[in-house]
This record gives sequence, structure tokens and C-alpha cells, in this order.
Amino acid sequence: MISIKSALAKPFAKRIYNKIQKWANNPIKTQEKVFEDIIKKGAKTVFGNDHNFTKIRSHKDFVKYVPIRDYEGIKPYVERVVKGEKDILWKGKPLYFAKTSGTTSGVKYIPITKPSIEAQVKASRNAILLYINETGNTKFVDGKMIFLQGSPEMTKKNGIYIGRLSGISAHYVPKYLQSNRLPSWETNCIEDWETKVNSIVDETLNEDMTVIAGIPSWVQMYFEKLQEKMGKKVGDIFKNFNLFIYGGVNYEPYRAKFENLIGRKVDSIELYPASEGFFAFQDKQNDKGMLLQLDSGIFYEFVKADEFFNENPKRITIKDVEVGVNYVMIISTNAGLWAYNVGDTVEFTSIKPYKIIVSGRIKHFISAFGEHVIGKEVEQAMQDAIKDTDVSVTEFTVAPQITPDNGLPYHEWFIEFENEPKDMSSFAKKIDESLQTQNTYYFDLISGKVLQPLKIKKVQKGGFKDYMKTIGKLGGQNKIPRLSNDRKIVEAFSHLSSTK
Repeated sequence: MISIKSALAKPFAKRIYNKIQKWANNPIKTQEKVFEDIIKKGAKTVFGNDHNFTKIRSHKDFVKYVPIRDYEGIKPYVERVVKGEKDILWKGKPLYFAKTSGTTSGVKYIPITKPSIEAQVKASRNAILLYINETGNTKFVDGKMIFLQGSPEMTKKNGIYIGRLSGISAHYVPKYLQSNRLPSWETNCIEDWETKVNSIVDETLNEDMTVIAGIPSWVQMYFEKLQEKMGKKVGDIFKNFNLFIYGGVNYEPYRAKFENLIGRKVDSIELYPASEGFFAFQDKQNDKGMLLQLDSGIFYEFVKADEFFNENPKRITIKDVEVGVNYVMIISTNAGLWAYNVGDTVEFTSIKPYKIIVSGRIKHFISAFGEHVIGKEVEQAMQDAIKDTDVSVTEFTVAPQITPDNGLPYHEWFIEFENEPKDMSSFAKKIDESLQTQNTYYFDLISGKVLQPLKIKKVQKGGFKDYMKTIGKLGGQNKIPRLSNDRKIVEAFSHLSSTK
């Protein structure tokens, strides 16, 4: 028998799909409207006054008066908001600060306003509704759903709540899903990640779990603990589990491992949320590109990644982007972030409609020898190497080895295998060949005998988890960078790895 919730889901999904098509089919006008709206409101703020918002009539004016900033650049304004001042970056005070840990800035406080949190919630809801509209699958709405996230507990300072983004979002679960939601509030508030996951296992073991969501690396830990406790595949424990929702990292390196843990293939939806805004979500099952959210109070600019560190890099809007180019994404939002560098690089897979994939981080690359290798390339190389094999990888990261004991320098891949290759040299060769095919600079350096082919260091099982624990970042929304231009991260693995 079909429940009322399930019966209502399809017509509601169709209505939302039609609304999204309206702005997706009018992208330029949609973004122009967002731009005009946020500039008009921003003009009444301290930031707007400091940056001549009343003179801004076009994107060209905006570029003239508002330089690109990262968190360090906007920090003096944020600090005034934290102290309780009003109308600094946006009208009034923000409802929340999403507290995140930056690599250079220490703790970061990202403002979240009423319209920006509403846009976040709407986008995550719409991702599921577009899945329903495409597949017709509504069975999962009656089962239990879980999102592995940070604690929803918050502190309050000068009238503003402070917490993690995932914890803030937990306060906005729609009423019609409250009875479906797990884990309990008490379990969600547990700070120690391993204790929390054990508690989640106990709470969900006998439930009809239909939707599971979270960053793949931490969901994997949950699945492994379930299997350890029950001695069964996750798909046999949760017979109606058929939808995995994820974000934060590329799922592909985890897919084979997940299908093995689950015991079957399940549908998946990729999301691209951040404290600064909900930027995109996957709207088609057979299309890895994510639909850029153009109607969510976010105005987007893009700078070609290989020009970003030039003195005056060219800033363009969606009107001028090209498919297949690696861009740094710059945002201005209805939470008071202006020409803000999120730090991510994206690549457009389509411009009708506008769809993107996340290609990496502008700070996460290897160019110790001028090779300009990015996250997307190392992930694709790993994917190519494990394709059509029984090799399964738990986690990996890459760093340059500039001063080897002997021979030419090389890229060093630190890999934790679930199921390792029978021939490690052949496996390394496959990765290296894929990287050379994707990146002409890397190809030239290998063929010109500036670099030798990459080398693999095996990380012992649990090594990445142990590393994250030692730096106090186990679980939640934390993830390890796929690559670095120095050896700060991999030095910590010296006792967790062995050359093979």
C-alpha cells in the first residue's frame, strides 16, 4: 500500500522540476537578477560603502571596485560582525556563523543569513526531488534516513549562533521527515567520532534504512563497523537501502569498495554544499555533472586556474565560460561574502544547462617541477588503474619527492589498499600512463627525463584514519587532500607506510 507521503512526492517533485527548468533555461537573466538584488542590498552595508556599491551598475564596475578576497581578506569585516556590530557585510546580523578550521587562517567564521540557510535547505531538498522526478522511485521516503554529520550543538555569541554547517542544517530537517531521521539527537551530539559511529551502528542496526548520506570516507567507516558487528553485507542488513547521497570528495575511488560492502549497486546523488553556499547538485543519474544553482542568491565569477596567480587575472561570468576549462570559482552571496574565493576549482561539463564537476582546490596541486597536476587528474588516474580489476583503495594522497636518495625526483603516491594489486609495478605504471595522457606538462617532464615515473608507498590499514585522529580531524566533514605541493602531510605517514 502506498503511503500518503509517497503518493504526494511525485507531483511535488514534478512541480519543483518545472520551477528549476525555468531558471536553468534562462541562466544569464537569472544571474543578472541575483547580481542586481545582492548589490542593492549590499549597498546599505559598511562593506558596500567601502567599495562604492552605489556606483556599481555592471559586472565591469564590480570588478573595478571589489577585488577578489579569500578569508584572510574579509576577516577584518567578519571580526566586526563577531563582536556584534550590525550591517557590516549584510543587513543586520547573520543568524549563524559556520565554524570551520582553515589551513592558514586558524578558525574561520563564515556568516550564514536567513536567506542563505533557506537556499541551502531548499537545494538539498531539490536534489532528492529531482531524483524522484527522474526515476519515479518514492519507496525510500517511508524508510529511515541518516546523514553522518557533525554535532548540531551550538554556542551563542553577541546574538549569533555558532556551529558546524552540518550541525546547523540538522535544525532545518522538514517536519514531514522528522520521524524518518536518524540518529537520535543525543547520538548526533557525541563529539568523539568513533564513539559516535559505534552508537549510530547500535541505533540503526534494526531499522529500515533506505537513505544514507555523508562524506564517503566516513560512511565507509560506518559500513565496515556494521559488517564487523553483523557479519553480513550492508545491503543484507538494510534490504531497502537504495540511495546514497554524498559530497565533499569524489566518490569514484570509493565506488568499488562501497559496492563490495553493500553487496549490490545503489543509486547515488552527488551534492556540492559548503559553509559559503550550496553550489550544485547532480540532477541526472547518468550525468556526473552537477547543476549549478543560479537562483540561490549566489552570483558566480570564474578565473582560469592557470591565470589565477597573475597580477590581474580576468574575471568572467557564466556567459563566457567554456566546457573543459579548469576555473577558480569566485562567489558573492546573500550572506555578505563579496568576490570571495572559496578555494575550489571547477570544470564545466555542460553550458546548456550549466553543469560542473569539482576538479580540486586551487591550493591543492603539485607543480614542484612545473607540471600543474590537479586533484581531478590524480583521481582519474587512480580510477583508470583500478578499472576492470579487483583492486580496492581505501584512501590515498600524493606529494612530490624532490630529493630522493638516488635517481631523478618523482611523485610519491601514499595508498591504503583494501585489496591490493598482485603486481604493484604494473599498477603504478597504469597510474603514471593515465597521468601522462591527461597532463602534457607531466608527460614532457617524464619523457624529458626531468622526473622518473611515480612510486607507490603502501600505507598500513587504518593509517589514514590514524593520521586524521592525530590532527584532531577524525569524522564529520573533514577530508584529506588528494595531493599537496609539499610533504607536510605525507611526512606524518613515514611510520605508517612501507615501500612495496
